[in-house]
Amino acid sequence: MAYSGPAVLGKRIGEDAYQRCAHYRIISSIFMFVMMGNFILYTLYPLPIGLPRTFPWSWWVSLIAAVIIGAPSGYLMWLGIRDAGAETMIPKKEHGMYHGIYDKIRHPQAVGELPLWFSIAFILHSPFLLLFSLLFIPAWIYMCLAEERDLVIRYGQSYEEYKKRTGFWFPRRTKDGELKQ
Repeated sequence: MAYSGPAVLGKRIGEDAYQRCAHYRIISSIFMFVMMGNFILYTLYPLPIGLPRTFPWSWWVSLIAAVIIGAPSGYLMWLGIRDAGAETMIPKKEHGMYHGIYDKIRHPQAVGELPLWFSIAFILHSPFLLLFSLLFIPAWIYMCLAEERDLVIRYGQSYEEYKKRTGFWFPRRTKDGELKQ
């Protein structure tokens, strides 16, 4: 089944679409916590797949890597959640476009959340989980692209113009190499 954001779903089912998408977001969040639990379970009961159970260095090195990845990623995700407000979990048809970090990049929550899986893999000191986390990259790209299709339907030309001046996952640079303001 293809991603159906609130605007796309609204074309099919009407006004209930936004409430239904709020439920989907809550369910998705629950599954993310289940996935974190599965990561922990894997470290307790690893699969016999031929990879080392832990990295060849001390756990403290992995913890430092986790913090180096997780701190800026978590901060970026927090900025996205702060600036999106309640819309993070409960979309509303009448809500306008966001500002703050969204004036620089279009998907701060996604680009902040994705590296956190790598950070978790380092905290758990697991080479398999680090490799497994690579599988999330195409899923996050698909999710962001699908969300953009929905936002074009929702906001129309203003979103198209926003896309031209704002970076997808990273801030846009001007021709002289400066970051766009």
